[in-house]
Amino acid sequence: MLEIANLSHTYANGTVALDDVSLSIPRGMFGLLGPNGAGKSTLMRTVATLQQPTSGSIRFGDIDVLADPQQLRRTLGYLPQDFGVYPRVSAYAMLDQLALMKGITAAGERKGVVDSLLHQTNLWSVRNKSIAGFSGGMRQRFGIAQALIGNPELIIVDEPTAGLDPEERNRFLNLLAGIGDNVVVILSTHIVADVADLCPLMAVLANGRVQLQGKPGELIESTKGNVWKRAIPHSELEEYQQKYDVISTRLFAGQNIIHVLASKKPAGFEPVEGGLEDVYFTTLSNVRRAA
Repeated sequence: MLEIANLSHTYANGTVALDDVSLSIPRGMFGLLGPNGAGKSTLMRTVATLQQPTSGSIRFGDIDVLADPQQLRRTLGYLPQDFGVYPRVSAYAMLDQLALMKGITAAGERKGVVDSLLHQTNLWSVRNKSIAGFSGGMRQRFGIAQALIGNPELIIVDEPTAGLDPEERNRFLNLLAGIGDNVVVILSTHIVADVADLCPLMAVLANGRVQLQGKPGELIESTKGNVWKRAIPHSELEEYQQKYDVISTRLFAGQNIIHVLASKKPAGFEPVEGGLEDVYFTTLSNVRRAA
């Protein structure tokens, strides 16, 4: 269990990135949703011991993460939003070197680990190819391979599917799902579908605060009867935005499909079955209204 309690962080320029964040994260996949600038990456870097918070505490099992970061690093796998590699080095050689740095010094054991990870991430056929020639999805799968070295009990992945095509995204999410049962995996993203597809528990972070947390199915159920939709011409969008609490819009067949938040059915609208996107956009709408 990862326990984050009353975590806050203010940067030197006065920006409050985290504001009294508390989360309890059990084994399995946990989705952390939020828009760009919500504080997700700051939270992930702090949990990964890459920076110290202004205040608060983090515990992972018996480990006091802030007091003993080195102990957490021994059981941590981390895939940041952007990670650097030596581009002309092959995938095999890079993983071998990273495994050595992780403390796997016996050559035979290290070979077994590297071979297994390359098979697990479906990179065996390109093991001798330089990472510079990898597609975006292949690089992300390599990132997971390096994060899995040493059988970590806590894995953090930050915006892992941004920029991937649909086929690579599905392949990557299937890989995450396969490792997410027996360890704590935090999936930090602004892509709602990633959380909906993978995570039995989730939270929404916005303006540096936890705005909502729970099980996606229960959160979706809570929006039923409060979200309504209607197709309108684009020319009328501004008028509807002034009249209703519009939480999302999308184009379909030349018209705008708008979703609005209302306790009673507005004239001309029809009910929305509900989905995690409506939960997410409703939460962000409430945050904007309170600001």
